[in-house]
Amino acid sequence: SENRAASLRLFAVEGLPMIRPGDDLPALITQQLAAAGERLQAGDILVIAQKIVIKAEGRLVRITDVQPSAEAQEIAATVGKDPRVIQVVLDDSRLVLRVRRGLLVVEQASGWVCANAGVDRSNVQPDGQSDYLALLPANADASAEAIRARLAERNGLAADELAVIINDSHGRAWRIGTAGVCIGCAGLPPVWDQRGLHDLFGYELVAS
Repeated sequence: SENRAASLRLFAVEGLPMIRPGDDLPALITQQLAAAGERLQAGDILVIAQKIVIKAEGRLVRITDVQPSAEAQEIAATVGKDPRVIQVVLDDSRLVLRVRRGLLVVEQASGWVCANAGVDRSNVQPDGQSDYLALLPANADASAEAIRARLAERNGLAADELAVIINDSHGRAWRIGTAGVCIGCAGLPPVWDQRGLHDLFGYELVAS
């Protein structure tokens, strides 16, 4: 009704298996929603961790297959990391911004400024001693769009009735902990340009 207060409902999709290369994420998400008695509806927004996206897409590099360059070996000696890991970071980076003991900050291939180009070993293999490194999605917006289209098709919705956000955890300098960052999205604008709109008192916004 018109008097009904606006509300927001958040819930997790429980029971997803360990994702492996080639897995159909939209099918698995739809299946687990159904198992919980839920279904996607028009207007829903799904926030998906980038790690399961890149695992499904096979954005993994086996460290034993990597041959470090002289540059990677030099940086590794300063940073204190495996030269093969450094090579994987360099291969997925545009520019090295900061190198010191324990820290390598780069501009990742998609433009993200972050430590190690977002490359990591966490949550890749269950033994905790992963031979594989996970890279950020090659094109997170395209990944989000593909997931959105398949989810809509599986759930009898139009693609423009759903939105998908791919989320990553980024550390921020001088802060304790990490911040969730949308690294890719489909179905909603990543930036809301409010210039030309008016505030509560009619003032026109010029720099929002």
